[in-house]
Amino acid sequence: MRISQIAQSAGVGVETVRFYERKKLIEQPLKPVSGGFRAYPREVITQIRFIRRAQNLGFSLKEVKDLMSLRIDPRADCGEVRQRAQAKRQEVNEKIEQLHRVRDALDTVINACPGRGSTRTCSILGELEKGQSS
Repeated sequence: MRISQIAQSAGVGVETVRFYERKKLIEQPLKPVSGGFRAYPREVITQIRFIRRAQNLGFSLKEVKDLMSLRIDPRADCGEVRQRAQAKRQEVNEKIEQLHRVRDALDTVINACPGRGSTRTCSILGELEKGQSS
């Protein structure tokens, strides 16, 4: 299959396929000696879909590469994959907590703002100038 066919079948753009090649997530096939187009095996579609799903779950490209390595390692154990997923979930929970703190801090400054008057006396801008973070 040509790169455009692979990209279309995987639901990504050609540049995404090339990006994954540069990041060594998928292998770029050799260019035929006689010229013409590179021929991609159908398995690349599955690999790209794997990458996209893992990214949608919050895994970085490095983490995706590690997961892909575990997938092909005959000595790897599913428990290791589970631990990585649990660690990712904990990371997501920490980000959610941080976002809650940010939301609460925004609520506080918004509620303290009268919503009118000169920006020189704006309570939100004043709070930001204090430089204190929560």
